[in-house]
Amino acid sequence: MKILLIDTCGATGSIALADSTRPLAVATLPGRSAAERLVPAIHSLAAQAGIALHSLDAIAVVHGPGSFTGVRVGLSAAKGLCHALNLPLVAISRLAVLASLAQQPAGVPHSSRPHRDEWVHRVRALLDAGRGEFYSGLYAGGLCLRESLLTRGQFLASVDLAATNSAASLAGHGREQQQTLVVCEPAVAQSIAELAPQLVAEPAAVSALPLALARIRQRAFDDPATIDANYLRRTDAEIFAKPVAAAPHLAAPHPGTPSR
Repeated sequence: MKILLIDTCGATGSIALADSTRPLAVATLPGRSAAERLVPAIHSLAAQAGIALHSLDAIAVVHGPGSFTGVRVGLSAAKGLCHALNLPLVAISRLAVLASLAQQPAGVPHSSRPHRDEWVHRVRALLDAGRGEFYSGLYAGGLCLRESLLTRGQFLASVDLAATNSAASLAGHGREQQQTLVVCEPAVAQSIAELAPQLVAEPAAVSALPLALARIRQRAFDDPATIDANYLRRTDAEIFAKPVAAAPHLAAPHPGTPSR
């Protein structure tokens, strides 16, 4: 199984060609140059790896959240290639990729459906969204529970609320809840240092390979004609409107993405 992976959401874009066991070739697109270099880089990488694009089995794209321009460029290229080559598409959240890089504490089972006497392990992934806000994703056993755009205050409050709710819901069921917070940006780690987050390297396209393979095996594909970017952004009207509530803005689910 040969897969092309694309991620242009961050400051540095990247692409990768992989099979079902390992990466075959990778390339970076420095300095927000994806708009000009992405498609030529894909053809160059395919030639380097000796793989014809028409022989691919699928294309996976990290479709946000992140840079508006980068997200659009990567998703548009993936959709265009899928249409031209008649390939299935898998769109993956950047927060989900980041969460997958977290190191699990000792004693936590790898099963996505823990038994009554096992740990319930949750991972929170956090990315800088600018304007003093964070992109936040909450996952359990690899499944997305929620993704949202939060201020620092809202995020800290949600962490406390989640801990309270978990303790109440698990009481009497013989299970314990453990949560890992993972970030990839030093400034974000510093801003929430009191929570002792794990700091990992920024995800690249190849980081999405395990998630892409899982989706492909499940045949959980996205429709290239209707899939949209995972912006997790408020509109200008929401940003500049008079505040009426402190509730987080939740992204609408799309086909192929677990409900949030």
